[in-house]
Amino acid sequence: MENLALKVSEIFNNIAQILELNNDNPFRIRAYLKAASAVEPLGPSLEGLIKEDRLETIPGVGKDLSEKIKEIANSGKLKFYEDLRKTIPEGVLELLKIPSLGPKTVKLLYSKLNIKNIQELEQAARSGKLLTLEGIKEKTVSNILAGIEILKKGRERISLAKALSVAQVFLDELTKKLKIQKIIAAGSLRRMQETVRDIDILLISKKPRQAIDTFTKAKGVKRILASGDTKASILNDEDIQIDLRVVPLKSFGAALLYFTGSKNFNIKLRQLAGKLQLTINEYGVFSLKDKNKFVAGRSEAEIFKVLGLEYVEPELRQDWGEVELAQKHDLPQLIHLSDIKGDLHVHSNYSDGAYSILEMVQACRLKGYEYVAITDHSQSLKIARGLSKKELINKKLEIDKLNKKFSPFRILYATEVDIDSDGNMDYPDSVLAEFDVVVAAIHTGFKQTKQQLTRRLIKACQNKYINIIAHPTGRLWQVRDAYEIDLDEILKVAKQTNTALEINSFPDRLDLNDINCRQAKLAGVKVCINTDSHDIRHLDFMHLGVATARRGWLSKTDCLNALSLDKLLKELSK
Repeated sequence: MENLALKVSEIFNNIAQILELNNDNPFRIRAYLKAASAVEPLGPSLEGLIKEDRLETIPGVGKDLSEKIKEIANSGKLKFYEDLRKTIPEGVLELLKIPSLGPKTVKLLYSKLNIKNIQELEQAARSGKLLTLEGIKEKTVSNILAGIEILKKGRERISLAKALSVAQVFLDELTKKLKIQKIIAAGSLRRMQETVRDIDILLISKKPRQAIDTFTKAKGVKRILASGDTKASILNDEDIQIDLRVVPLKSFGAALLYFTGSKNFNIKLRQLAGKLQLTINEYGVFSLKDKNKFVAGRSEAEIFKVLGLEYVEPELRQDWGEVELAQKHDLPQLIHLSDIKGDLHVHSNYSDGAYSILEMVQACRLKGYEYVAITDHSQSLKIARGLSKKELINKKLEIDKLNKKFSPFRILYATEVDIDSDGNMDYPDSVLAEFDVVVAAIHTGFKQTKQQLTRRLIKACQNKYINIIAHPTGRLWQVRDAYEIDLDEILKVAKQTNTALEINSFPDRLDLNDINCRQAKLAGVKVCINTDSHDIRHLDFMHLGVATARRGWLSKTDCLNALSLDKLLKELSK
């Protein structure tokens, strides 16, 4: 029942970290990290590759790692990993999950202070004990404590991408084994919130008890928290809580509305119903004037109609004014995944991508896109194999050749240019002028002041060759919070300079967030929903960025890459 790709990726990452703690061969360490990165986005398709004996087609996976993946798939364990774990104390591996803590520091903490778990580390940090170690300063201690808090918050909730993956496994299992009339995931997952605490599943079945038994006995269920005739709650083997409710057809819409939420949205609906002499709950809408007669409940649409409201999409149900607009039938027409015409932030193996330009282009064409921008990193970002000016010539020649072959599909010659600590671009204007699209991004100096970071982004917007600011707030899930910037000031300049801000669809980023999106819309600044793909499979993350845009009330007219190729090129030339 578990996500095999995630499990393999986690084991390989852990192996790499233990090897680093043990001062193992750097090439061996990198091999595990590369394989972990390539396997993680595969999802259910990993099992297909195993069955077809095509694991070695995964970048970085050779015969040895292929056999290890098969062992994990067959037994749920890897003997090599289990043996390796015995070389370090239990709990030390957990320390490596703390943002800003690397293997060298963890080794120092263990060898000098015998710190073996997060609790001991927090106590040592708060008591001042860490400051006795060479190289550990007050700022380091502050960063460690902040990292522990980020980790704690991350354990309370899971990312949207992970929640979708876990939910889909259960939905598929129940659909395969039961005769179901309807089944759907509700809660914050249906509202596509960027993080989810637990997963709610609703279904209609003529055999509720059978549905409950199938759910509680499913593969991957670690613990049954509750089990009744029509509802059950379990923890899966990753300690994620999943709740199942079997509801009657008559009440399915009411239950779906109620369990989708949000809490504040539901309160607003109950208040509105009261004014209409109605009452609403998870079982339906009932008339207060006519002895609680059932009025509606089979579908959400009929409930909204009874309440005199336009249908409110799940992503909007936050009590941000959507109910009032629904009364006027004046809700925004939200963007859809089908509105996206291309991806303007994609990497190839010219820099740190896993696939060639040709392979990335073919994958984009299969998605029905009209264009893609190949935005490899710029020269100073050595860790990502940033391109020198000389290497850009070869890239441009290859793109020109491929464009002749694939016309009318257009490969846009592009870059993700680094914004340095003073706000200057990593390439001179003479080089930037040659690109079809320029995406600018901060990759270093995250701890600068709010004023410095804001100034860097404003200066990037003011460069006439910059089209898009990538992942503008710099956040990384369970690694670092968004850095402080004056977004209002940046939006003012972005509006003046016709610079778009990116919604980065990568699961660990989702940056801009929904609130930022609404700010951009109100400021008249376009967004661009990109995947930041470093792998063909990353292209599938686009739906996560679209979900963020929808939560931010955005329409296709607010989005740069919802434009056709001709209109995009005109917009970029402004």
